Amino acid sequence: MENLLSVAIGAGLGLIGAVFGSWFTARRQDRMWLREQKLKAGVGFNTAVSHLFDYLREARLGDDGAGANELVDRMQEARSALYLLCAGETVDLADALARRVWNTLPTDGRDDRKADHRETLELLRRFTQQLRREIVRS
Repeated sequence: MENLLSVAIGAGLGLIGAVFGSWFTARRQDRMWLREQKLKAGVGFNTAVSHLFDYLREARLGDDGAGANELVDRMQEARSALYLLCAGETVDLADALARRVWNTLPTDGRDDRKADHRETLELLRRFTQQLRREIVRS
């Protein structure tokens, strides 16, 4: 009887260990998946924003609708993923950056627009740093 009790206790502890190990592994995999998704969305958003910003500094959307529309679509798709995956501060910076890029005017040699462009690039840096911090924390 005593041996049976020892075996039952050992089996129970083994089962608890297996359940805990499975839970811990699943949680770790979920965190890794979330990091990967945030990284993909962030890279897609940064790339689309950068290309759209460069494009808009030189021309307006009406000049080449197909190329610009594709960039806008990619930016919106990546921003939607950020909305689903990221915290409020990161999403707010993505919104501000998208609005700012959308309102970009060609430089045309004007200093006031060059200052606006520097501010947009600074906002892009802030967004990237915030996203990086969020990915590290997750």
